This record gives sequence, C-alpha cells and structure tokens, in this order.
Amino acid sequence: MSRSVIIDGSVIYTNYSQIMGHRKFEELLKEFITILSEKNSPLLEAISPFKFGNEYDIRRLSEYLHLLSMRNIRELIHIMNYVNPEKLEKFIEGFYSFWRSKHRFMVRHEKYVSDYNRRASIEYTMTMIGDQFKAVIKNLYRQLISNISNEFPKVMRQLPSGAQAMFLYDYIECDDFGAKWMKSIPTIWGAIFDPPAIFYTKSNKRKGIIPIEEKDILDKINLSSNEWFRIPIYVGKLLFFNFVHKEYLAHGAGLANLFEIASPKDIKNKKPDGIIIFGIAPEKIPDYNEKWKNAVVFKDKNCYVGVIPGTDENDYFGYMKKTTLTVHNLIMIDNEKLPIHGSMAQITLKSGKKATAMFVGDSGAGKSETLDALNRMEEVAEVNIIIDDMGSLDIYNDSVVAYGTETGAFVRLDDLPPGYAYHTMDRSIFMNPDKINARVIVPFNNYKDIITPIKIDFLFYANNYTEVKDESERIKFFETYEDALKVFSEGKRMAKGTTSEKGLTTSYFANPFGAIQMKEKHEKIAQKFFKKMFETGVKVGEIRTMLGVEGYEKEGTMLAAKALMKIIEQKG
Repeated sequence: MSRSVIIDGSVIYTNYSQIMGHRKFEELLKEFITILSEKNSPLLEAISPFKFGNEYDIRRLSEYLHLLSMRNIRELIHIMNYVNPEKLEKFIEGFYSFWRSKHRFMVRHEKYVSDYNRRASIEYTMTMIGDQFKAVIKNLYRQLISNISNEFPKVMRQLPSGAQAMFLYDYIECDDFGAKWMKSIPTIWGAIFDPPAIFYTKSNKRKGIIPIEEKDILDKINLSSNEWFRIPIYVGKLLFFNFVHKEYLAHGAGLANLFEIASPKDIKNKKPDGIIIFGIAPEKIPDYNEKWKNAVVFKDKNCYVGVIPGTDENDYFGYMKKTTLTVHNLIMIDNEKLPIHGSMAQITLKSGKKATAMFVGDSGAGKSETLDALNRMEEVAEVNIIIDDMGSLDIYNDSVVAYGTETGAFVRLDDLPPGYAYHTMDRSIFMNPDKINARVIVPFNNYKDIITPIKIDFLFYANNYTEVKDESERIKFFETYEDALKVFSEGKRMAKGTTSEKGLTTSYFANPFGAIQMKEKHEKIAQKFFKKMFETGVKVGEIRTMLGVEGYEKEGTMLAAKALMKIIEQKG
C-alpha cells in the first residue's frame, strides 16, 4: 500500500465530483477498508449494507457517499434505508484521518522560465490551486458530516488536509553520461510548503558506515519517469542530481529545505559532480550485495553515485542527507580539501568583539546545540551560522578558511530548548515528532553566505562525554598540532540515540562520511591543515558540551557557550 499520494496540480479543483469521481478516491477507500478488515474494526459495521459475500462494493459505496455530499441522509432512504447515521459518521471521521495520515504531494508540469515575474506568476498559480484543493477537501468532509448528523459544527477546525508540499517540474536536457533513462525523469525546479509539514517515516535512525565500491552503475539501472523525480541541488559548490522515488518524496521535500535547489538554467547540458538515487528496489540494483542494504556509494567511471535501497529500514531522511554528504566528502578528499563533520558560526558580542568558531564532532556531540545556546545569551548580538553539519577546510592566501554545504539544518528536537519547534513551525519540516530522535529540517542561511570562504579563529573538538565541574576546564587548547590530531582522529563521543550505536563510541575524525573510507589519504590532508592552523595562529582546542552526561543534557551546552563567550571577549 502506497503511503504517498501524488495529486495532479494541472487541475483547478472547484467541486466534490472532481474528488469523489476520481479513481484515487476509490483506491483510498478500498485501502482504508482493507486496513479496517485486517483489524476487524467495528467501523466496518457502518458499511455492512455495501458488503456482498466477503467483499465490499467499493463503487457503490463511493457513489452513495457522492450523493451524500449533495443531499441529507434522510433523503437517501430510498437508495439505502438501513445505514446507521451514527456509525457512518464515525466511519467518515476515520476515513478523513486516514487521508490526513498520508504523505500528500501536488505536482504540476510547468516549463521553467528565466523571467522572475513570469516565474512568480507560475508559483502563485500553483499556490492558488493548492489552496483550492485544500478548501474542497475540508468542505467535502464537513458537508458529509453535516448531511449525516443534521448538524453543523459549533467549532470549526482548519485541520491540514491538502497537499503538504507542492512541486513544479519540467524536463531538462542534462549530461546523462550515456544513461538514457536520465533524460526522461521530471526535474523539480520549484517547491511550495504548506506548514506545518509533518511526515511520519518508518525509520528514525541510521546504521553503519557507507561502503564504497568501484563499479559502473549508471548504465546498468533504469528509473521510470512515472515513478521518479530528479531534484538538482548544490551541496556546497558541487552540483548533485538526487533522484527520489515518489514513495519517498517526503525526503525529497527535506532536500528542498536543507540544500539550495539548482535552477534548470544552471544545470542545462551540465554534468553533475555527484548523483544520489533514493528508493530503488534492492532487486533492481545490479549484483546486489547485502552489505549495501542501508546505502552504498559506487565509484562509477563518470562520477560518484550514492544509492539508498527502498526499504522500510532506510525510510529516514538521515540516509538521504548522509549519503549525499559522503559523496561530497569523497570529492573534497580527491581534491585535497579537508571535509569537516561539524558546525561553524561567526559570533558577534554586544561589546563588538567577534570570532569565527568551528566545532567538530559526530551526531549528538553538541555542535549545533552549543551555537543555539550562544544565540540565546544576552551578551551575544548575533550568531551567523555558516555550517550546521558538514563543511570543508581550504587554504586561501596562506590562511585556513572554511565554507559549508547546507543552507538548512537537520536538528534533533530532543536536544533543543522548549518552544524551539513552535518558533520554527512556519518554515520547518518535521520528521516523526512523536518518537525518540525526532527531527526538524529548518533553513538557517542563504546559499551565497555558506559557500563564501571564511577565515577561522577557533577549531574545537566537541566533547560530549566528559563531566566538568571547574569552569577553567570547559575549554582546553592544545599545545601542538600532533596532540590535537590525536584527539580529533580518535573521534570519541557518547551516543545520543541518533544512530544505532550506544555508550561511548569512536569514529575516525568524527566523520564516518568519507573520511573513514579514504582514511590513508585523509590523514595526510588533515596533517597538512592542522600544521597550517598552528602556524597561522588558529587556536585549536576541545570544548566540553556534556550533552551526553546525564543531568547536563540541557545545561551543558549553555555552560560551554558561556565559557566560549568569555574567551571571545578576551580575544585581542
């Protein structure tokens, strides 16, 4: 049974017949009844008059509901005089909730135009169609309930029931590396969200390290244009083509909130630096190996290709993000750059003192949380986040500089202050808010800022496992680059439930996304960069966030932020 519903955005929805007369309405009704039958639900009693033998007459039930949207139930006694109104009302309520539990996407084919005003008009039209569809769905539900109960609700609740995300797509000629299927895949060039966008996926943790295989793959697979979408994005300065199966389009929506979407004029006839395929059935991956079950990166003759098999276990945005960033990091290492799993911000105090600080650490180390704590301090004027999760170090004009990859953040809600989720609700995508490791994808900066190289003042390893009592121990600086490399390379952290790991763990350079796969080459690059930082006055140290220490999950990052603020205040 499909979880995602694709709504045709080329239709202007104005009446109930467009909804109830559509084959998808009957398909949804059949699916809902099948689920109720598996549970032996008492809701089925409401539609017993439509049961013949062991089967329900879906077409007849659909036609009856269609009539019920126009006339009172009392007027339909001549058609079906033994339908229980109270039970039918509960059935309709259940069906409406079932519809709202679906991942709902509206798509519309529109030729991309360069002119801003014309493009704005296209997007406005799509927004209008989405709003009209939402209104028709809500009014249909209310009309059915009213005609069954002979009452109208005293309190009307505007429940989200339309499309959660709307996509505009076109067919763009790009370099396909000889893979003919690539040209036929619709390319998304615009996205519109109807907040709050909340998606419930079947998994909420990632596992293991993504293996790298030297194997040509692009000319051996075939993606259908009826089932797949291409979302072109910029990962830092690199162009990626992310192909997403329609069943996993929630993760495609996440991409639009996390990365800069590349416009068709930027990608036309261009080769991507990397390719990601999310949601392909394992049996359609050539020579499938069980060790690829969560994700694999192929070193194709043309470029790196990340593949995430379409399974329930992989139905987690973390796999989309981390596979994308693994491919990015492999390219960076090939180009002698140092990919960093961390966060970075330009911090300005009200006193006028400024500093650019970078924090390195694996998932749950307290990188983003420390920056958030700084942002809430009275003494701080601004925290301009450049990197939230992954960036790269480079050397410009004999100085070590950094730039980012993402314009948004994929943040663990459990580690954020109360109220944060509500503060960002109007622009965020929420993933599994009812579970441990609940996440929110929220934009935080513009693309130009995150790709602009910035000279760094501080580089910290985010230590979330050491309990600190003495204020002077919250931040410790290393005396030599060898001492620093030892701590950074060991990559210790207390697992926080963001992965399948538990307890105190280690991960080479806190970066299982490319660094560990190319460890030998990465070590040489890291040594060069750390040596250069010590030569040029970048202060390299360890900051104790205590995010993994029981009792300090909230307070620890604030204490670390205060210690950093004092150091910035003392900075010359």
